[in-house]
Amino acid sequence: MRVALDAMGGDNAPSVTVAGAVDFLNARPGDEVLLVGDEDAIKAELKGKSYTDSRLIVIHASETIEMEESPLGAIRRKKDSSMARAFSLVKEGKADAVVSAGNSGAAMALGFLRFGKLPGVDRPAIATVIPVFTKPFVLLDAGANVDCTPRNLLQFAHMGRAYCSSALGRDNPSVALLSIGEEASKGDELTKESYKLLKSANVNFVGNVEGKDMFFGRADVVVCDGFAGNVVLKTSEGIAEGAMKMLRDEIKKTWIRKIGYLLLKPAFDTFRSRTDYAEYGGAPLLGVNGTCIIGHGRSTSVAISNALKVATDLASNKVLNTIAADIAGTVGLWEGSVAAD
Repeated sequence: MRVALDAMGGDNAPSVTVAGAVDFLNARPGDEVLLVGDEDAIKAELKGKSYTDSRLIVIHASETIEMEESPLGAIRRKKDSSMARAFSLVKEGKADAVVSAGNSGAAMALGFLRFGKLPGVDRPAIATVIPVFTKPFVLLDAGANVDCTPRNLLQFAHMGRAYCSSALGRDNPSVALLSIGEEASKGDELTKESYKLLKSANVNFVGNVEGKDMFFGRADVVVCDGFAGNVVLKTSEGIAEGAMKMLRDEIKKTWIRKIGYLLLKPAFDTFRSRTDYAEYGGAPLLGVNGTCIIGHGRSTSVAISNALKVATDLASNKVLNTIAADIAGTVGLWEGSVAAD
């Protein structure tokens, strides 16, 4: 597989993107990376690093879309940005997937503009793996669509199941609907109508799940609108980081606690790794007709390396084909119904 990496995307690019690409190639001898961005800056970061020249190709792009820029405005003004060039490489068939930890709004827009939507998909969605106390689950939409219909959430369920099978190795993943109660009658109109549609679909639907229960393995995939999903994502990140900070602050208060920490350090390290977004690399934009992974702006080299792995796995497993086939088989569920809008 060949992946186009936006080398200038992210808070700490190109140092972490280049390092992540090298780490990925050294671990995956059969894959290639196209590093797209400022050629001089990229080559400066490559100095002293060990890698196979033939599997890492630098493609120059003269512009960078900054994190604070308006997505659509930046795409229109910066035709030769590293992000735009990376997406174009996939569209042109020169790469199998694209990864960017840059401006997420611009990445979503380019995914839609360059690739278009898969047949039968109304709205693409961001699928994020949430690392929690038991087994991780897939949450979508995590921020691409603030306003959704029941039809959108049904499509998210199918897309989430395909991604969960590929990324987490789950057979017949279960789906839950995020709500304020387990009963079918709980929630707003979107939730109640979505419940009916999901229950009649072939998605292994297990019912509603409350926010407090998501983190204990209730379902493999949790669907909701992008507003609620993004709140869940950012809250989860904040709780994990806040919990570690509170523990560190408390440990420092007495020497007895410091000694206890040394004894428990392996357990703390395991907890940190289980709740670290870097372990899952990035979030795919599902529903577009191309493999696109959107990384966290604060991505480390480990996160970039893992995002490249996710991209190659999704492309090689032909997850797009699975999504298209699943959604094509469900059109009858909403045709002629109120849920279809």
